[in-house]
Amino acid sequence: MSIETLTHLLIEYRYPALFLVSLIEGPFVAFFAGTLAAGGYFNLPILAAFFFVRDLAFDAGYYAVGFYGSRTRLVHNLLKKIGIHTGHLSEIRAVWEKHAFRTMFVGKISYGIAPAFIVTAGTIKMSLRTFFTWGALVAVVQYWGLLLVGYFFGNSFGGTLTGFIQNIQYVLGGGGLLLAGYYIFSWYMRTEFFKEERDLEKHFK
Repeated sequence: MSIETLTHLLIEYRYPALFLVSLIEGPFVAFFAGTLAAGGYFNLPILAAFFFVRDLAFDAGYYAVGFYGSRTRLVHNLLKKIGIHTGHLSEIRAVWEKHAFRTMFVGKISYGIAPAFIVTAGTIKMSLRTFFTWGALVAVVQYWGLLLVGYFFGNSFGGTLTGFIQNIQYVLGGGGLLLAGYYIFSWYMRTEFFKEERDLEKHFK
């Protein structure tokens, strides 16, 4: 979905559009919803609560998939996306136990493969208390951070629709650069995680 289309939908339909598009894309939507909150199109505390609940609900769903469907083809295919098969579960358990917050953080910001990371927590039957404690903390860091960055970004253009339109090329360019930086950081953290996972695999052999 293009930035222009996303912005138009959020301005035109607000909360119903927010709910629908957030089912498909999280970080993009959070950032631009925060930007529009600066202009009064959304209430920032409501956005913070919405994305917090949304993220934990997705986490619960993916955990359940891994917990109850660990032997299914769906789970095996998800794990293959991050280079894991059932023979790696002891290594993955060690990674979760040693660096639970880091693993949760890297998993949730890994664009395109985040579900596979969270499914592994269910597959190894990680403690629900531990899982949701770290999941809630990462949700706050990730989504509330994106909302605040978006909000201050929107304020930098006057916090009004007129200001956005008059500076649309800068809004789109600046937003694109910020999100590109987010995904580059995501890629870097994911690369470091896989490196550690490979080191652990060698250790267990």
